[in-house]
Amino acid sequence: MSMQSLDLTVVGWIGTDVRIHHESDGGVPFTTFRLGSTRRWFDKQAGVWRDAQTEWFNVKVWRTTALNAARSLRKGDPVIVQGLLSTEEWVGADGPRTSLVLDASALGPNLAFGSSHFARTVSPTAAGGSDDAPADVSGLEEVPEDEEAGHAPVADDDQELALAGAR
Repeated sequence: MSMQSLDLTVVGWIGTDVRIHHESDGGVPFTTFRLGSTRRWFDKQAGVWRDAQTEWFNVKVWRTTALNAARSLRKGDPVIVQGLLSTEEWVGADGPRTSLVLDASALGPNLAFGSSHFARTVSPTAAGGSDDAPADVSGLEEVPEDEEAGHAPVADDDQELALAGAR
């Protein structure tokens, strides 16, 4: 028997509040939100951008990633979500209903629309012990403070910026 899945990456905007839940027995945490994605294209004849229909997905995120998503994401944020697509079916007051569900394995802010500050989540099991020792970053180049705050230098026309770590 073959196992087939539909892995999908969706670029869009969070359309609802990001809600944290726990399974009915108080077990595994999960987070849900609605994600809207609208394909855009440039109409050369009219000289304007056009929007197609917005596709909506129910996103579910599990375990530690769910907790991180609930802490990090808000309604209106631009995001990139990767996961397994499925269809959820149920019977509502007005008859049979379906929705597209994206069971996310990876997600984060879309940096095409802003900047972000990443803070690594350290757990005792992931760190290999019970102490909260920082990750080994030896060999990495430190970013100057003015760049950390989002004040990256701007190159003059005759200057070229070297990317950190590209040396």
